[in-house]
Amino acid sequence: MEFGVFGWWVLLLAALFQLSSIHGCLREERVALLQFKASLNSSDDQLTSWNSSQEESNCCDWECVVCDNTTGHVIELYLAYVRSYLDEVWYVNASMFLPFQELKYLDLSWNQISGWITNEGFERLSGLSKLEVLDLSLNAISEISFMSSLGQILSLKKLYLEYIPIHIPFSELSRLKNLQELYLDSSNIDKSFLRKVGAMTSLNELTIQGCGLKGSLPIVQGLCELTNLQALDLSHNNFEGILPSCLASMTKLRVFDISSNRFNGSIDLSPLPSLKSLEYLDLSHNYFNPIPFSSFLNLTKLEAIFSDGNKVVDETLSQRENLGFQLKVFSCLSCLSTKSSRRITRFLHYQFDLQVINLPHNNFSGQFPTWLLENNTRFASLNLKNNSLTGNLQLPNHYVLNLLVLDISFNNIQGPIPTNFGFVFPNLEFLNISKNNFEGVIPFSFGNLASLSVLDMSSNNFSGTISENLTMGCSSLYYLRLSKNHLRISYQLFPANLNLTSLQFLYLENNHFSGEISHGISNLMNLDASKMDGELDLEGPIPVELCNLKSLNFFDLSHNNLSGSIPSCFNLSSINHVHLNKNRLTGPITSAFKGCSSLVTLNLKDNYLTGNIPDWIGTFQGKIPFQICHLEKLSLLDLSHNSFFGQILHCLSNITFEPIYTKSYIFEVYSSSRYSQISDILSRIVHSTMIMNRSTGFFSPYGHDALPLVDVLQEVEFTTKNRILSYKGDILNYMSGIDLSCNKLEGEIPAELGDLSKVHALNLSFNNLTGSIPTQFSNLQQIESLDLSHNNLDGIIPPQLIKLNSLAVFNVAHNNFWGTTPERKAQFGTFDESSYEGNPLLCGPPLQKTCTKIQTSSNIPTDDERDEACGFMDLEVFYASFAVSYMIMLLGIVAILYINPHWRQAWFNFVELCISTCNLSSFRIV
Repeated sequence: MEFGVFGWWVLLLAALFQLSSIHGCLREERVALLQFKASLNSSDDQLTSWNSSQEESNCCDWECVVCDNTTGHVIELYLAYVRSYLDEVWYVNASMFLPFQELKYLDLSWNQISGWITNEGFERLSGLSKLEVLDLSLNAISEISFMSSLGQILSLKKLYLEYIPIHIPFSELSRLKNLQELYLDSSNIDKSFLRKVGAMTSLNELTIQGCGLKGSLPIVQGLCELTNLQALDLSHNNFEGILPSCLASMTKLRVFDISSNRFNGSIDLSPLPSLKSLEYLDLSHNYFNPIPFSSFLNLTKLEAIFSDGNKVVDETLSQRENLGFQLKVFSCLSCLSTKSSRRITRFLHYQFDLQVINLPHNNFSGQFPTWLLENNTRFASLNLKNNSLTGNLQLPNHYVLNLLVLDISFNNIQGPIPTNFGFVFPNLEFLNISKNNFEGVIPFSFGNLASLSVLDMSSNNFSGTISENLTMGCSSLYYLRLSKNHLRISYQLFPANLNLTSLQFLYLENNHFSGEISHGISNLMNLDASKMDGELDLEGPIPVELCNLKSLNFFDLSHNNLSGSIPSCFNLSSINHVHLNKNRLTGPITSAFKGCSSLVTLNLKDNYLTGNIPDWIGTFQGKIPFQICHLEKLSLLDLSHNSFFGQILHCLSNITFEPIYTKSYIFEVYSSSRYSQISDILSRIVHSTMIMNRSTGFFSPYGHDALPLVDVLQEVEFTTKNRILSYKGDILNYMSGIDLSCNKLEGEIPAELGDLSKVHALNLSFNNLTGSIPTQFSNLQQIESLDLSHNNLDGIIPPQLIKLNSLAVFNVAHNNFWGTTPERKAQFGTFDESSYEGNPLLCGPPLQKTCTKIQTSSNIPTDDERDEACGFMDLEVFYASFAVSYMIMLLGIVAILYINPHWRQAWFNFVELCISTCNLSSFRIV
């Protein structure tokens, strides 16, 4: 009987298991997921597989959803960035998550979340009793009730609250007794929080990154009491001073990152040598001096050291001393001697498990260190960029199967590439040998690099032809740069039967080419075949096949001999930059580029184009659209030489004009698809979980010197300092300015423009502006060029402007300013008369007109002063000048009558007639 009951239970459980296997996820959870998707209210559907039309579809197969294989319950939801960043803020219905009773992982980052729809329901979040990981980073949370609700989820072990604009109530977090990992940043942490963080003794990982915290480390009170910590990240703050000795109590610490602070002192005297559990140590960009390698001899578990930007002492250590640790990762960017001759650090001779070496910008000399590859058979990444290596490239005497990344660019290595290169490094995915003195032909063995994604051989002396083996064998090529060599081909670069579906960046400029480049490149985003020496044969005019490059972003065929007209089909909505200057193009533009809604740069100069400028380009006119104020990332605004009218927008002050460090490069370089691809490459370099799975989940072998995948420099011309300047490269990243000159703008200058403290140039000249210069302009602390000339401005020139210490050009000429010129101090002592000319009411140096009366910048001139400045004379001066003029005129008449007898006789007759007429009149009146 008992066996029978047990048997029924077995059958029942088997049936339930079968049902879960058939239907996958539970019905109530499937309904909740569909409700969640419907609530997103997003312009961009990121959850296309969440299909409500198919009733029987298994939601466990949907993207971003992970279910338990046995129960069918949803246990993980990866819902980051399921709403577009252009969407409005989002209020979440907390009740939607209550059906997920087995949920363990919930990622809601990057979704513009602002708060809950109502307070009802969020208190029941305690029902999520299995939730261990919650990521709310990079949202727009502004309601304290939302953050207070976190204290309901007592099961939380990992909490990500980075980049949300609200302070975190510590009282709620203190309830999370199981919390082990906490990630915070400057937007949600303050000193009151830091004073309490020591009470969270359950933490084993703490990240307080980029919070702008200042002072010595003890301001984080109780930090040393967190003796269970295994990972501590205090990077990108302003901590200073020496490391407190109490850190030695963190005996379980495996990851310690204090990079990008202002710590100083000697590592020998710090607590670091006593942290014997350390595996990952990042000291980069501090002021430690010195950092001797002998300090780490007892840290036998140490696998990764980052010391970029510090002063590292390269001691002569014995082999026995160097057996203390075996590194997997060593990064030392610009941290060793700057002497003219320097050998690669000697302690590396005793390391035999290295996987990543990052030693750029150290002025190392000598030959390529083949011994590094021979001693370390698991090498995955070697970066020796920008050193002084010379001699020929010598390869190791065995295959290096694990090497994925090799960068030896910006050196002086010479001679040919060894013919067996492609066989020695068969799995390379990233190769940069640019800016050297390599010569000869591209080896045939390059065709063996089947996994190669990025290849840069530019700025060398390679010659000969491009082997078909390269383009046929390297089918994974994403980025190919062969610029500035002496290569020549006499056939199609890409055979017609080849379709390089991965190739998106192609740079061939400054070579000798005569071939076709229109086949097999359907996915190109960037194409640069400019400045070719010889004939670039594109089958006559620009081939219409290029119109099929739907993803093209950068297109440069300048400095060639292209002829014919621009194809009318060239209407790519994705394209940003087009350079066709210095060719022989003819005919009208017609409808070419009409559909290029994203166009930023269009350079057609030095051609033979005819006809009118198309109506769709036209001369811009009307009022400046207020939507331009929404471009908060804008750094250069040039609307000059148009016909804009109306007033200057007050909201221009919303634009921060902050430096943008990728402005000089093509923005699409960092497209999500390629970043993911490169991340996959680099994530295979280091296998240690503690090294890999940090806050970014991604380790770069370049450390803090990450190499841009594409270095196509944009060049921008901008009028500043009274001349047109060309900005290119790194300087473009820092340039910011507004040019509204040569329009028909009117009204007063908005005082809000004084809030643009980051702007470097402001040009409002040649308009119809009235009113005075706002005194708030004294806040333009980084202004270098200020041009307000040729307007109808009046009033005094604010004396506060002399505080603008960066000002190099100042022009208020041809206005109606009055009073004294600014005091000739600091930068204003360098401005000459041309800065003030055309203002008749101004006086004082450097003008020739002196101020005859005591004038202050706060006094309004009297009527007499205005009349004097406008040309009215004193009466004494008037009488004297009248008498002199009368005598000159009288003597002139006498002289003429004396010389000419006919005029003299006529004059006497006229006088007689006047006398007789006057007498008659007098008689009649009397």
